Amino acid sequence: MQLIETGHAPIPAGHYSQAVVHNGFVFVSGQLPIVPGQKEHRVGTIEEQTEQVLRNVEAILIAAGSGLDRVLQMTIYLSDGELWGGVNAVYSRVMGAHRPARAVVPVKELHYGYQIEIQVVAAGDA
Repeated sequence: MQLIETGHAPIPAGHYSQAVVHNGFVFVSGQLPIVPGQKEHRVGTIEEQTEQVLRNVEAILIAAGSGLDRVLQMTIYLSDGELWGGVNAVYSRVMGAHRPARAVVPVKELHYGYQIEIQVVAAGDA
């Protein structure tokens, strides 16, 4: 088991790892749209949040020897179902033709007023 940490994504604020690699899989902890290295929590639009959270996930996957094109399953936690159109537009652009298994889970609220959090399981280094 290998624990992953990169400065290109938000450093964990609690007792968890950005990701764990085990048996050829990368398990990425839930990521918020925090800009790495910034202390200020600027919420922005749902499109901006979605772009940032996917870039955070991508940075962690790259540090683990994987990438967005190797994502097997993605869970998206969303604070308001009405935001789905904006999320899906950015998601489709960033993910391109790759279509991993996906779940969208409605939640009441997320840390710092953010509206999206993403958790991922990906194939590791081949």
